[in-house]
Amino acid sequence: MWQRSVCVGLLALALGYLCVLGPELPPAALRQLSASLLGTLRRARSLEARTVAAWQAAIVRPARGWARVAVGVNACVDVVLSGVKLLEALGLEPGEGKNHAVLNSGQDLREAFAHFMERGAAAERFFSDAEAFQAIARTASEHPAAQLYVGGNAALIGQKLATNPDLKILLCGPVGPKLHELLDDNVVVPPESMQERDEFHLILEYQAGEQWGRVSAPAANRFIFSHDLSNGALNMLEVFVSSLDEFQPDLVVLSGLHMMEGQSKEMRERRLMEAVASISDIPTDIPIHLELASMTDQDFMSNIMHQQVFPLVNSIGLNEQELLFLSQSASGPHASLASWSGIPDVGVVSDILFWILKEHGKTAERASDLTRIHFHTLAYHILVTVDGHWGNQAAAVAAGARAAGTQACATDTIDTSKVFLKAPLEFVTSTEAPSKISLNPDEPVVHWHREGISFHFTPVLVCKDPVRTVGLGDAISAEGLLYSEVYPQ
Repeated sequence: MWQRSVCVGLLALALGYLCVLGPELPPAALRQLSASLLGTLRRARSLEARTVAAWQAAIVRPARGWARVAVGVNACVDVVLSGVKLLEALGLEPGEGKNHAVLNSGQDLREAFAHFMERGAAAERFFSDAEAFQAIARTASEHPAAQLYVGGNAALIGQKLATNPDLKILLCGPVGPKLHELLDDNVVVPPESMQERDEFHLILEYQAGEQWGRVSAPAANRFIFSHDLSNGALNMLEVFVSSLDEFQPDLVVLSGLHMMEGQSKEMRERRLMEAVASISDIPTDIPIHLELASMTDQDFMSNIMHQQVFPLVNSIGLNEQELLFLSQSASGPHASLASWSGIPDVGVVSDILFWILKEHGKTAERASDLTRIHFHTLAYHILVTVDGHWGNQAAAVAAGARAAGTQACATDTIDTSKVFLKAPLEFVTSTEAPSKISLNPDEPVVHWHREGISFHFTPVLVCKDPVRTVGLGDAISAEGLLYSEVYPQ
């Protein structure tokens, strides 16, 4: 770091000397030397500072923005605290990790937490025992280190969008008294969406390098679990859709389908069919964004894809775990890959994204509205769109990446001393039709095409000591939508 500071100082001195010698030098020579020194000075700045400066120039508002956004249907209160501290308070000893699709006991919780902490991966699980969950929730909420926040993908997206004073936000979900108190004043909650008791979700966080017994976390992340019946049954979906007539939104954001995993297979299939019928009632001229979340049942994920959910929405938001699970559930590209190793390979990710839009997206022959996917992972983001349907996507992907850096570090603007560039500086755009790209921090939004589909890639400046990881994906998707423009068809 000190070498860079010395270099900057010497360059500044050289520029000053040029100004003194200016009259004695030919104009062309002076211009060439000045340009060369200024270019060297720009390159002497950190990669992070150059990326931030380039983002600032790239992030511009769309020509036609949103005025009214309706968001539903999962909402809750998040109880956030250190996972290790809660497990210690519960008297659960560290041990070997094991994945569980559903948590039935404290032992299952201990094993599942260790499993995902060891991988530095996010996960969300349903806790089946109501009484045991209430006991754990009491211990968590009464812990001195616990913090209470707005929770649920829909409520988090609504809360993030509501920070823009030009937007009016409608939120439908099971909103109890504590959640209503935490919501921004700019968020409208219909009376039919209010309930007497809040739904609580427990968010167990861990930091990069944190130890629990022999388990060490390679990256900061969180493990979420709940016994949430209101969100699990999508109780507010019909209320949400019926409220759209009066609210008249420009955009609908839908989330919470993953919460149905805690239901029986029969109820889940019936409720999904009812959800499809309700979503079909939303006027086709209102774009719909679907935010996905962690899931474990491949049949259910396959049903969401194939039973008319994907064709009904215009846009999808998801992370690397959800993307790979989606491909595994539908025998897509790279489905044999068991899990990601380190930073997800850009070529592999783009192959799966391309396949989703080619197989399930809008074409001249297919009755589908899906034309946009916002993919986010720790080190980078990619926005993929069918050509001719979305604009301002370079600004949108940069805005999403900027939101990741500010929210994780809890700063209003990106502090370059608190973040670092983790994205690969070179990558191929596909494993099937590879084209190598070298990342330039002065032009951090990279754009490429493949068979009528556009890709916009940008790195993320990763927070060195993240303050809070919960809701990061929702904030990213919300910011990306805020800067996106849909073209009238």
